[in-house]
Amino acid sequence: MTDFPIVKDGFPFIGIAFCITFLVAVVVNVYWAILPAIVFCFFLYFFRNPPRKVVYDSNHLLSPADGKVMSIVEVQEDEYLGEIGTKVTIFLSPFDVHVNRSPLKGTIKMQQYVCGRFRPAYKAIAAWENERHAIGIEGENTRVLVTQIAGILARRIVSWVTLGTDLNQGELYGMIKFGSCTELIMLKNVEVLVSKGQKVRAGLTVIGRIPS
Repeated sequence: MTDFPIVKDGFPFIGIAFCITFLVAVVVNVYWAILPAIVFCFFLYFFRNPPRKVVYDSNHLLSPADGKVMSIVEVQEDEYLGEIGTKVTIFLSPFDVHVNRSPLKGTIKMQQYVCGRFRPAYKAIAAWENERHAIGIEGENTRVLVTQIAGILARRIVSWVTLGTDLNQGELYGMIKFGSCTELIMLKNVEVLVSKGQKVRAGLTVIGRIPS
């Protein structure tokens, strides 16, 4: 996946909204076209993919998503890590950039997609009941589990990777449409460098430091 300014998955939404806006303006009048024009502008904004200058550091874990840190807790993770880790939960509002980036350089060793419900992504129960897509990434110095969780507005999790894919640190690997949550579970020995309530940016904000 390249760093194109607009995510390709948004092209159908943007194209349809543009056509409706144009037809309403021509067939009805310009004033009635204001509402579909607003929708068109929202889709352009939502599916944006701003350039990120990622600085590679094998001792740092970067944020996998833009948004707000909702919680930082210790959890027993048995699906991939097989031990106690630290889970950082990031909530993405509809106005945040929704592409996800790899927190480290490594290989996808585990991938799991689970169908589910669409509860509000900021609620803790969403991590268990909602549609979600998890990937386990093995890097040079550590392993992480990253999970995309659909929200009340989201209806599709998009993944551009598969099992065995090699990812660079900060590389795009997927997105969630229209409101969501992303979880990063790190090994317990990783030093957490963010706090609850902090705003983070995918590929730029350092989430944790790996001991050397």
